[in-house]
Amino acid sequence: MRITRVLSTTLLMLGQAVAPAVADTSPSPSASEDGGAPTQAGTSFRTATEIGQGQTATASASTGDYLYWSFPADAGRRPTVKATVKLPDTHAAETWQIDVYDGLRRRQACQYAAQTRTAAANASTVELACVLRTVRGWSEPWANDPLPGTYYIRLSVVDVPTSDLGLPVGAEVRVDSKDIGGSAAVDGALAEPLVPGVAVKSQDDEEDSSASAVLSGIEPEDGWASGWWSDRWVWTAIGGALAALAGVGGYTLTRGPGRPSRVPPGA
Repeated sequence: MRITRVLSTTLLMLGQAVAPAVADTSPSPSASEDGGAPTQAGTSFRTATEIGQGQTATASASTGDYLYWSFPADAGRRPTVKATVKLPDTHAAETWQIDVYDGLRRRQACQYAAQTRTAAANASTVELACVLRTVRGWSEPWANDPLPGTYYIRLSVVDVPTSDLGLPVGAEVRVDSKDIGGSAAVDGALAEPLVPGVAVKSQDDEEDSSASAVLSGIEPEDGWASGWWSDRWVWTAIGGALAALAGVGGYTLTRGPGRPSRVPPGA
């Protein structure tokens, strides 16, 4: 009976500890307003337009242009990139594609979703999506695993008749991510996130030799390396506590009722 009370009390205390921990690892709500969302896209990796997760970025371009955006992704998250291309009223069949690259400009494969789609002639829009693999905190140098840092989105048309080149199009891009939790945790972490390149600086800044390089300004809302904590720690603690209680309970049951260890002299 005593073992049962101790077990119940311990589980209650662990449950109260788990609740705030799980709440802390849940993704923060996306911004409801996109007043500060970008309205243009870059034309290369170096000039990629920075967007935050939960923002819907828009851009106007011409068929045949390469459009680039960049966003931050931290360990333990599974990003999802969605793009919508608004096509002109009259056009032939066109095939559009989104590609996602990590901070080392390595192309990352999509787990699922339609990253390439063909729009029928005179279709008004075409929708694309790419669900990436879960971002890892650490990886072997030879592996192509997604790592924390800046990611690049490239939207382009890969099959279009020459007659349609230059026609105006509109693009919308949005990035969201899901917190995968302890199942994606690894025993290691990068010293620094993969945030490459130097931000474009004005001519005055370039002439100032004392000015230091400015890295990309985008990062997760709670900062880099926010994924060091995972629910794996919680379940490890629960498993350890249950194992200790099981050991105490087993010892108590096998020992039997209390009795003197030896018979007193003269008994």
